[in-house]
Amino acid sequence: MIMTESLLVNLSVIILFLPLLGFTTLIFFGKKIPKLYLFEVGILFGALLLSIIVMYGKLAYFIDSDIISKFTWITFGAAPLSGNVNIELGIKIDNLTVIMLFVVNLISSLVHLYSIEYMRGDKRYTRYFAYLGIFTFSMLGIVLTDNILMMYIFWELVGLSSYLLIGFWFEKKSAADASKKAFIVNRVGDIGMFLGILILFFNYKTFSFDSIFSQISSGILPFGSEAWLTAAGILVFMGAVGKSAQFPLHVWLPDAMEGPTPVSALIHAATMVAAGVYLVTRIFVMLTADAMLVIAVIGAFTAFIAATIAITQNDIKKVLAYSTISQLGYMIMSLGVGAYAFAFFHLVTHAFFKACLFLGSGSVIHAMHHEQDIRHMGGLRKKMPITYITFLISTLAISGVPLTSGFLSKDGILAGTLVFGKLTGHWLIPFFGFTVAALTAFYMFRLVILTFHGEPRDRHKYDHAHESPFVMAAPLVVLAVLSIFIFYTPNPFAPDAGWFLGNWVKTPEQVTPHTTRFDFMIPAETEAHGHSEIVNSELYTETMHWAHYPAMIMSLLLGGLGILIAFVFYQWRKIDVDKLTEKIKPVYNFSLNKWYIDELYEATFIGQTLNFSKALAWFDNNIVDGIVNGSAYVTRFVSKLSGLFDTYVVDGLVNFSAFFSGFLGLTFKKLQTGKVQTYVVLVVFSVIILLFFFKPF
Repeated sequence: MIMTESLLVNLSVIILFLPLLGFTTLIFFGKKIPKLYLFEVGILFGALLLSIIVMYGKLAYFIDSDIISKFTWITFGAAPLSGNVNIELGIKIDNLTVIMLFVVNLISSLVHLYSIEYMRGDKRYTRYFAYLGIFTFSMLGIVLTDNILMMYIFWELVGLSSYLLIGFWFEKKSAADASKKAFIVNRVGDIGMFLGILILFFNYKTFSFDSIFSQISSGILPFGSEAWLTAAGILVFMGAVGKSAQFPLHVWLPDAMEGPTPVSALIHAATMVAAGVYLVTRIFVMLTADAMLVIAVIGAFTAFIAATIAITQNDIKKVLAYSTISQLGYMIMSLGVGAYAFAFFHLVTHAFFKACLFLGSGSVIHAMHHEQDIRHMGGLRKKMPITYITFLISTLAISGVPLTSGFLSKDGILAGTLVFGKLTGHWLIPFFGFTVAALTAFYMFRLVILTFHGEPRDRHKYDHAHESPFVMAAPLVVLAVLSIFIFYTPNPFAPDAGWFLGNWVKTPEQVTPHTTRFDFMIPAETEAHGHSEIVNSELYTETMHWAHYPAMIMSLLLGGLGILIAFVFYQWRKIDVDKLTEKIKPVYNFSLNKWYIDELYEATFIGQTLNFSKALAWFDNNIVDGIVNGSAYVTRFVSKLSGLFDTYVVDGLVNFSAFFSGFLGLTFKKLQTGKVQTYVVLVVFSVIILLFFFKPF
């Protein structure tokens, strides 16, 4: 097939709208047509096939060029303070786009296939597949867009989709609360993202990523200040803090486990949480040194606290949830220290092995009749060999063991932190990075040992456990195979030697002014563009080469130590874990209770918000209503006085006038006799009286 730019654009548009078609069809006809959910599943596999074609076409024919197609959506004309405003929508097809298209569609289609059996018998079975479709559509919109406004639109659609799926079993209070928590916490981050978008639009009069970056590279800064460029970058990054569950907005993700397990796999691997990291990769070139430092610190701290929480959790999905938060912290940290390519590499590799882990946990939960506490499991490797082997491969990958994809991507991230520490002096970041490597290996093998090794701790459930059917086992095998190194590089110890990092994904040049970059970033004159661009210095590149082997050795040693400790504690039981727990009870409880962050939020933000609401209610009831009620009382009192005045004064005068008129009428009535003689006498007397009073001169 001859690939052209227009063909790739048309196929990408079809890929985008196929899941939406499935959603619409199921919503309107799902209850009327039996097994219509298979239409949605078929659509997703069709989208997967098209995404493979698009990825092949882009990487084979247009690997070094970007394909952009856009159209004018809204024309406002001349707007105050902004001039002519035209809002465009469009798609951008670059290497990141086509790789993410493949990742999202692959995992989504496998989740659809897996869900056929896992969700069988659910009373809202068809609606579930419809929600999966709108979720996939939303994420594909984020992946394909070429401008930040369109990304924000699909960003909010992802938030809506997650709300629907996390709270899918809304009759459970915990699920309903979890969906609301996820929705509200993400809105906090999205407000920051929206403010950042407004800063960029107000200054650059466009939402297009390329147009914004081009103007920044020309020296045009928001409000003429580097500080505002830093602020814009951090504010937009706040959207990623919410979506990718970074501290302090990470608290929603563990509660999202209340949704169906396949949904957890989709959220944690390829859609919602991946959106935040993908956003930062898109704005990476405009990030200043201060913004990158903030991002690196938040990512490192998030990775650390999540790993320390995961080591004590007993719910199989909670362990994986905090593992996801920790790995997302790794990716954000990697972007902050400048290891852009390895951050995206880890986003892809993590999507596969984390989806496998979540679907594997779903397989275990399904076999154990919805038991999720790993303390009630054990010995399942004999009953569920496929689930065990695939789960183990993915565990090796996330632990950074050689010959796995996770080893390639994690070591690159850790090498980046070493470079960052060496060249900037911020050694706390690599300390967090390597500590998390050891903790990850420990808690993941603790999970494997307690779930699959040893003797069963609940004999009744164990006896009824069995391997999952084909539609659930097949996705596990596919994802586990994709967690092996060979799909990314032929050399299992040199990720740069492979096609993924060697040809497909490379760190882009920075467009920020040199004064906003780290000391090891130097300006280079680019005559073709007529402006100064910032590129990675030779010092940075050389230091990255230096850091490769130390990072690999330290990672292997610490990862091996974590695995060894897990086996000593839980497999060989050389140390009594219960006794050790009693000795460090405060520390253990601190981890078990998730650093008491939820309790802190409950006492501060939530509690004080409720107290503020109560204060407002009191003010409303006693002050506002008091004023209203007082006004009503005064009005009634004045109306009573007015009524009395009207009754006794106004009506009294009116009645007196009537009485007086009647009295005069009665009095003078006697003079009206009807006799002429009487009238003559009265006239004469009247004349006499007048003459008496008015004597003539």
